[in-house]
Amino acid sequence: MTLSVFRSLSCLLALLACGAAHAQDKGKSDDPNFIGLPVTGQLDASRVLAERHGEQGVNKDKDKDKDKDKGKDKHKDTASAREGARPAPAARGPAIPTGGITGVVIESTARDDQDEVPVTFGQVFAPGDLPRGAGLAAKLPDGSLLPLQLDVKASHPDGSVRHAVVSLIVPRLRADKDLGLALVKSTKKAQDTAKAGGAPDTVVTVVIDGERYTASSAALLKTQKAQTWLQGPVVTELQVAAPLKNAKGDEHPHLAARFALRWYPQARQARIDVTVENNWAYEPDPQNFTYDVTITADGRQVYRKQDLTHYHHARWRTLAWTGEAPALHLRHDSAYLIATRALPNYDLSVVMRERELAQLASRWEGPKTEPMCVGLAMRAMGTTGGRGDIGLLPGWGAAYLISMDPRAKKVTLGTADLAGSWPMHYRDKRSGLPVSLMDYPYMTLLGRPGDTRNPKTGKQEAFPACRKDACKSPNRPDDSHQPAFAYLPYLVTGDHYYLEELHFWTMYNVFSSNPGYRKNVQGLLSSGQVRGQAWSLRTLGEAAYITPDSHPLKRDLQAILDSNLAWYNATYSNNEEANRLGVIVNGYGVIYKQKTAVAPWQDDFFTAAVGHVAELGFKEAEPLLKWKARFPIARMVGDGACWILGANYTYSVRATPSSPLFTSIGQAYAATAGPELANLACDSAEMAAALKTKTGDMGGYSSAVTGFPSNMQPALAYAANAGGEAGRKAWARFMARSVKPDYGYGPQFAIVPR
Repeated sequence: MTLSVFRSLSCLLALLACGAAHAQDKGKSDDPNFIGLPVTGQLDASRVLAERHGEQGVNKDKDKDKDKDKGKDKHKDTASAREGARPAPAARGPAIPTGGITGVVIESTARDDQDEVPVTFGQVFAPGDLPRGAGLAAKLPDGSLLPLQLDVKASHPDGSVRHAVVSLIVPRLRADKDLGLALVKSTKKAQDTAKAGGAPDTVVTVVIDGERYTASSAALLKTQKAQTWLQGPVVTELQVAAPLKNAKGDEHPHLAARFALRWYPQARQARIDVTVENNWAYEPDPQNFTYDVTITADGRQVYRKQDLTHYHHARWRTLAWTGEAPALHLRHDSAYLIATRALPNYDLSVVMRERELAQLASRWEGPKTEPMCVGLAMRAMGTTGGRGDIGLLPGWGAAYLISMDPRAKKVTLGTADLAGSWPMHYRDKRSGLPVSLMDYPYMTLLGRPGDTRNPKTGKQEAFPACRKDACKSPNRPDDSHQPAFAYLPYLVTGDHYYLEELHFWTMYNVFSSNPGYRKNVQGLLSSGQVRGQAWSLRTLGEAAYITPDSHPLKRDLQAILDSNLAWYNATYSNNEEANRLGVIVNGYGVIYKQKTAVAPWQDDFFTAAVGHVAELGFKEAEPLLKWKARFPIARMVGDGACWILGANYTYSVRATPSSPLFTSIGQAYAATAGPELANLACDSAEMAAALKTKTGDMGGYSSAVTGFPSNMQPALAYAANAGGEAGRKAWARFMARSVKPDYGYGPQFAIVPR
């Protein structure tokens, strides 16, 4: 067998193994020793339950569910009926000391005690909680304080800390006892800086068709100015990057290595973070490469893989430690993370099912977790249907946020690592950053040559095309079905890799459209599918919110967000001629039922994304949210509409393709329901018989965590806050329905009002 044939066969086997990522595993029974959440404050459980289940009460709804059909519809998720409800468990481990802004729990995962344990994590703060210039300390259960290094990254408009990377050395971490820490304000700030010289030389070596290319971190530190990501008495992290070079010193035209070297002098340990990229935006002749790769640290091999096919405009990452890696799991205070409004208001009364967490762990194994595969995400991202990776957070991310379970965290961070596998990572060789629309307003993957010419420079800004068959990849990105890969991982870790993933995906969502359609430098999202507009706006808002203040892309991201919010407000919320339904009709909005109907679930995605952006503090999103709230509210409690069809697959908005849009929800409902159904009493036995359901059932796979009513829930949650009394009534009506999902099997839509 020739080497080329062997490599082709190896790649094929790897692709087949990656493709098995979505196989379903058999579940396991619930574990009574469920690990609960760290608690530093009190969550008003009665309020959350009342909001979740509506005015008719929790017990009444549960009794109705037990007495009803257990799931004859083959499309329904009947797991909750099989296993029943389970009360929320008590939190594991020590109480968090009182008096802190928030807290964390550090759990040892080692058999033996560990000494001088390095810990670094990301932490988001609510406005005003940590004033500008204040320090931070960790309060132990005995009242003593541990010094913390605080690397502030982003600030709120009042100057208080929005996001920071926190580092400490735990003197001793007991194997049999978790450590609870309260994060308290301190007037004393650390002044000393750790020496950066302790990280070992890390070398990346790839062999392509017999030729060796290398990059050395030590050599780069001597020849270029490193970027400092962390700096203080606990840890210093330096970052360097360069193209791989052969023995003659010639640079490989496409492959480059990036090093993030984190040194803890007190622990005498280093974390080595290596990324290999095939990402240059304007390098001619982009293509895939197959190579053997080895990574060594101080002469010790830390990673090796043969016959790795590296797709064009993709990247992969690996982490290693000198010595033994710290064996720990850090749990944030979920209630505080949510209270900052950096994250949607996920319902913390949801208890993740042990079976679901066990399935996450069992599915996270094998080739699908290796470079150029995509973990638990959908490789063909545009695949339709109910999926666990769609939502303001993907299912695994929401499960991690709610449970702080280490298995869900492993999948959340691991899939964010593998987000680099999609061929949409375009890096500007001049700046070293992900390409920015402000630098290349006519950059695109679409359009004719004339569409991509920058009149100011006279240059074409379309990215170089691939030769035939040189860029084949099973990983196909798409904005309309795009998971939120990197935002939550960056919040909780502060790892620069995740920040750049957030930037790459944000810019991809902009440049994947025709320059003319997006108004070039404005980066408008309005020409795409409504769901694509939703997820792109979500990612753009998160990137503008969390990007460090000093980052060169911060202003660019804010400008693109401002342009989009201004367009939507001018088109809808500030436009007297806009439709009265509160429905998005631009782009591919009205394409159903011979261009007379919209997909309300897509519109709900957009409403939820706008609500999320508004909660992040972008004031221009607030009038848009108030206008958008009309549509989900009216479908539940509007005059002339029956809420049973509120989450229908389609909702009619005009009589014919050339007709004006309806002016009332009653007209829209009548056209949606048809004459026979529209004349029946809402939620009557006659209506249930006509729909072949039962009373109180909204249909649309009501018991499924990804069903259409579940899709509607985040939109209604934001509308309940923005829509006044009507919003509250719509929420109560929605939560009083008879058939609901058990979000313990997938909580990505389990969002409730503030």
